[in-house]
Amino acid sequence: MSVTEKQTKTIKLIVTRQDSPESNAYHEQFEIPYRPNMNVISALMEIQRNPKTAEGKDTTPVCWESNCLEEVCGACSMVINGKPRQACTALIDKLEQPIKIEPMKTFPVIRDVVIDRGRMFDSLKRVKAWIPIDGTYDLGPGPRMAESKRQWAYELSKCMTCGVCLEACPNVSEKTSFIGPAPLSQVRLFNAHPTGEMNKEERLDTLMSDGGIEGCGNSQNCVQACPKGIPLTTSIAALNKDTTMHMVKKWFTS
Repeated sequence: MSVTEKQTKTIKLIVTRQDSPESNAYHEQFEIPYRPNMNVISALMEIQRNPKTAEGKDTTPVCWESNCLEEVCGACSMVINGKPRQACTALIDKLEQPIKIEPMKTFPVIRDVVIDRGRMFDSLKRVKAWIPIDGTYDLGPGPRMAESKRQWAYELSKCMTCGVCLEACPNVSEKTSFIGPAPLSQVRLFNAHPTGEMNKEERLDTLMSDGGIEGCGNSQNCVQACPKGIPLTTSIAALNKDTTMHMVKKWFTS
């Protein structure tokens, strides 16, 4: 590509915008200068530097969230060309133009492509997706995990709460109470931990209540969409077995 071609090449984007949670969504088109190795975040930064539409009309900068820019924090989740993914790893050279940028629809929109992921974090609280330990004093070394168990547990720990799996799941919407794939997989992770196992039955009870594991329709969209390749459907299958055994146990002990 010649110097002249590099200078004249542009990137076309169509961004779904929303000024407030109560206002209606609308679309704006942008055309920005091309630079090699750009991602969607750098394209949005270019719009921020010069907030003009493709028609030359002045507008407000597009609002979005980002943090690590290396697919670790999960903050920059959005729908790009119809696919929920991380904007930091969405390279312009690999995207069909015009690039369509939308907020994830599973979560309430705050502004433009900034969303409220509170639903997912509330679900993580429901299932106690942590290891509770009383006090801050030295408890000594914890129990060791077998290496084989540690390796698959590490795969589950890669979850960055990006919300992409919830966006891809047809069973997660404002009309349902289903907690979604990410919290389910975290239950499996913390139930497998030697210390986290202390709250295993409590977590399983939560999964057997409204919005729990029965909400999964086994579409398997989540495992295909997960940017970290977490075996979400394997976790859900294992939890189906665990909740069934837990239910039978409760029958015989009640």
